[in-house]
Amino acid sequence: MSSTPAVDPTLDPAVDPVVGLGSDPARATDWWRDAVIYQVYPRSFADGDGDGIGDLPGITARLPYLADLGVDAVWLSPFYTSPMADAGYDVADYRDVDPLFGTLADADALVARAHDLGLRVVVDLVPNHTSDEHVWFRAALAAGPGSPERARYLFRDGRGADGEEPPNDWRSVFGGPAWTRVSEADGRPGQWYLHLFDTRQPDLDWSHDEVREEFLSVLRFWLDRGVDGFRVDVANALVKAEGLPDWDEKLALLSGATEEGELPPMWDQEEVHDVYRTWRAVLDSYEPAGSRMMVAEAWVDPPERLARYVRADEMHQAFNFTFLGARWEPAALRAAVDRSVAANAVVGAPTTWVLSNHDVVRHATRLGTDDPGAHVGLGIGPRDPQPDAELGLHRARAASALMLALPGSAYLYQGEELGLPDHTTLPDDVRQDPTWFRHEGTVAGRDGCRVPIPWVADAPAYGFSPTGRSWLPQPPAYGDLAADRQTGVDGSTLELYRRALRLRRELRLGEGDHTWDDTLGADVLALRRRTPLGEVLVVTNFGDAPVDLPAGVRPLLSTAPGPHPERSPSPVPSDVTVWALVE
Repeated sequence: MSSTPAVDPTLDPAVDPVVGLGSDPARATDWWRDAVIYQVYPRSFADGDGDGIGDLPGITARLPYLADLGVDAVWLSPFYTSPMADAGYDVADYRDVDPLFGTLADADALVARAHDLGLRVVVDLVPNHTSDEHVWFRAALAAGPGSPERARYLFRDGRGADGEEPPNDWRSVFGGPAWTRVSEADGRPGQWYLHLFDTRQPDLDWSHDEVREEFLSVLRFWLDRGVDGFRVDVANALVKAEGLPDWDEKLALLSGATEEGELPPMWDQEEVHDVYRTWRAVLDSYEPAGSRMMVAEAWVDPPERLARYVRADEMHQAFNFTFLGARWEPAALRAAVDRSVAANAVVGAPTTWVLSNHDVVRHATRLGTDDPGAHVGLGIGPRDPQPDAELGLHRARAASALMLALPGSAYLYQGEELGLPDHTTLPDDVRQDPTWFRHEGTVAGRDGCRVPIPWVADAPAYGFSPTGRSWLPQPPAYGDLAADRQTGVDGSTLELYRRALRLRRELRLGEGDHTWDDTLGADVLALRRRTPLGEVLVVTNFGDAPVDLPAGVRPLLSTAPGPHPERSPSPVPSDVTVWALVE
């Protein structure tokens, strides 16, 4: 290199030859292309009022922690008015805050405080279905068959002589039939309504103009209150095939086309893209243009079809679930990266990486099992084989460092920076996920990844709540993983994330592209990145034997356990990722 970079005075210059060259914090547009966004699951992040359920004031009080962690934005799972049949994904009022979480004034205060700290705010939007307590659905039940009120939803007459059979053979993602029959005003059995998820989540009819106009209004409501973007729940589900034809394949979120090219009639229909083009026009109308964003939760396969959601006039991002579900082996992960990057490059979009969220087993647990992909959305319960916690944490740290070295944007799920595992031994009587109930206890469901996170090891509820109340019990392992036990402790998972996020910003690893290095053996995934400081080599060792780094590199970060692992000249151990500057 032709010049010596300035050195962060708070760091050891022997191991931190990195200048503060991160993206301009004042950049107002296209910030989402390389942002690291932190998902907050409100009921499990921080409880401000002591009722055992997290809330908006609790989140606001903890925002400095997120700013110090080094993320660029916060995504909030739903906090809207809801009967909570599906933890808030059954929305009764899209323009208000459920009292469980606070008030609209609390939401405004959260957005203002986040912006003061340099954090952008992304909120969840649930457009496929409403709550059965939404004013529209109540009106639909009261109005009866053929009414304008019922036309907003997918009501249909049943099959059979007396309409006693569902209109088609679709099954709910949560288990059981996807149709529920209602009783009409005179008490007689009546029509059926579609719910791809819980019975209390009736699907909207997105061919209806009033439905489309309503959500344009909801977008503007929250944009006018200062939010910076939207995560769109099951973005591939809004439009259903005309006629709602039978589909005898297994109904799953990740349902791509058949080998013959036939699409499931409830997923990934062509007309859904028209919806997002109109939404994009609304977002782009806010100044500065390009500063508001949308990210799709679209369980769409293959990546070439997913890329259609991030064309220039539609979404800005789409979660890469192919990467999330890949096996812990170099070939599988490399294939997921290559295919995703190539597909998105065709439409000029960044790839959006993710390893955990509120719907899947945390990767610190998933990677401690024999088949991580098998546990993505089913959960792990006390009667299932238990994961290897130590192995899972080692691999999770390595996987996170690999993900954060890839170009594009990345999402973190609350508590993964602490190395939190799922609670895999939750008692049956505390479970709340509708998946558990609709599968009659045969599927553990998602409660294990939603357990409130630990802040203070020796405090009640590990600091989550001042009263010690917690809506789900926390496992004893959370004590040693509490944020206060890891803060300032070199080699802790929290400090590893802080270091990785700082280096990612300074090296601008979210920008540009990558090349693979095949010289380190079949058990290694190695890539090279061009940065303002020169070339960075990223090495993840999947094999049993240590791997030597090539000569002429200086480690910047290592996920190996112990203090200052990047200072060690030893080879890269198994299940470890290293970032090194090529000198």
